[in-house]
Amino acid sequence: MTSLIVINPNSSQAVTDGIDAAIDPLRRFGTPIRCLTLAEGPPGIENQMQADLTIAPMLKLAADQRDAAGYVIACFGDPGLHALRHQTALPVVGIQEAAVMTALTLGQRFGVIAILSASIPRHLRAFGAMGVMERLAGDRALGLGVAELANKDRTLGAMIDAGKRLRDDDGADVLIMGCAGMAGFRTELEAETGLPVVEPCQAAVSMALGQIALKMSHRPREQRDA
Repeated sequence: MTSLIVINPNSSQAVTDGIDAAIDPLRRFGTPIRCLTLAEGPPGIENQMQADLTIAPMLKLAADQRDAAGYVIACFGDPGLHALRHQTALPVVGIQEAAVMTALTLGQRFGVIAILSASIPRHLRAFGAMGVMERLAGDRALGLGVAELANKDRTLGAMIDAGKRLRDDDGADVLIMGCAGMAGFRTELEAETGLPVVEPCQAAVSMALGQIALKMSHRPREQRDA
């Protein structure tokens, strides 16, 4: 049976395990889902250079998955998204793109919780390319690297603070968690802020499963079947 392949482009198995737990409720729809860690990736993707350097090994890892029905790139920033879409006719979904598209259905203005200030310009370039800057309320950084997110109490406290500032100061009415390493905090963040919260891996896997079920992808059917 074919599987949806979720690729974590960093080398942290702990992050991959968190992604796997977050998307587990979506396995009830029947399509097998496999979460993979890119061994060649950095421990955390925190800037544009690190993101770009993961693309070539990520493309190879994706090509090696002979049972793939589709792919999710599980890094906020979607490194290699368009390259992988060029490589395969199967559905390919990036978690950043999917999170924003999902947030736009849940509120008028979305706020993003980033890990570091250095991540924000990368986010803004993507939002500009998507044409959604007028719907962006704000993008606030925790000041924590990917590895530091493992400190759950510290991370949750910082996320709640950032979420409330996005709500009260920036006018966000829906929040996006801007890193796959935040996957386990959605329930608590929703409870503390009173806002809908988009966990990007859940958003992307949901979208990919729909595309697989409906036999949709970024290429027309005649190109896929050629």
